[in-house]
Amino acid sequence: MGRRWWPGFVALSAIWGASFALIKVAVDAGVPPVWVAAWRCLLGAVALWAILAVRSEAAPRDLATWGHSAVVAVLLNAVPFVLFSYGETRVSSVLAGVMNATTPLFALLFALAALPGEPRPGWRRLTGLALGFAGVLTVLGVQHGLGSGAVGGSGTGVVVGGLACLAATCCYGAGFAYLRRHLSARPHSAAALSAAQITCATVELAVAAPLAAGAPHWPGAGAAVALLVLGAVGTGIAYVLNLDLVRTAGTAVAAAVTYVTPLWSTALGALLLAEPVGWNTLVGGLAVIAAVALTRQPPSAPDGAARTGRWGRRGRQPVG
Repeated sequence: MGRRWWPGFVALSAIWGASFALIKVAVDAGVPPVWVAAWRCLLGAVALWAILAVRSEAAPRDLATWGHSAVVAVLLNAVPFVLFSYGETRVSSVLAGVMNATTPLFALLFALAALPGEPRPGWRRLTGLALGFAGVLTVLGVQHGLGSGAVGGSGTGVVVGGLACLAATCCYGAGFAYLRRHLSARPHSAAALSAAQITCATVELAVAAPLAAGAPHWPGAGAAVALLVLGAVGTGIAYVLNLDLVRTAGTAVAAAVTYVTPLWSTALGALLLAEPVGWNTLVGGLAVIAAVALTRQPPSAPDGAARTGRWGRRGRQPVG
């Protein structure tokens, strides 16, 4: 395997890390959170269907796959995308990015609770998850209190926004468990399943958005570009990059991307949006990097056995 996976790993983590700054640009321009999610899914679906056309791959045709895709779309796209967008109306993109790193914790909890025969995680992965979570808390500035505005925002707004982001990652955890149980073994390519999933999310949000926030409006060129990149790249092309990473480096490395995205979201939030970054971000970042190393299991390790495992060569769906 060598180091062939590093370019994809860095690119994917950067794309997902940038998504939080792009969301912030959109909501600050006045785009309602539900419309941020709707445009993101629509543009992502267009990109994925274009990928299917270029590859001459067929979309799923059976109703069962589309039905399960609709459920997964609620848990992995429609609801969490709205929650993250809403959260960023109250907190910084830095905080939202580090909250996203809690996804593996929820995914592990839901997998242990809902998937029959799910192997118990070994000490190495548990240590990596714990260290990563500690790093996230450090970046959040938990030592000052969540409502202190340590990483952007103030008072109750930070608590509400932070909880919205945590609820989004909880949805991700439930969505991963459902996807693994009902979709991962189906005979379709990852691009085909992703296209079905994001298309379902687009339809769901197309119904919800006008009811919740009225008709869409032109947000300005900057926000429009942010939404275009967020959708086509972050919700379209990133899915293909994720699959390639799973196939070249395994699911452990792909899952570790979640811990690196806060570094990108922190850097981009500080450089592009002038959001505050303190010493806790640097210390937490080092802990996150160490967690990445621990989370990546050696091929022979019991906790990393069956590197593709029940995910198969289809990979896992991305988050962020």
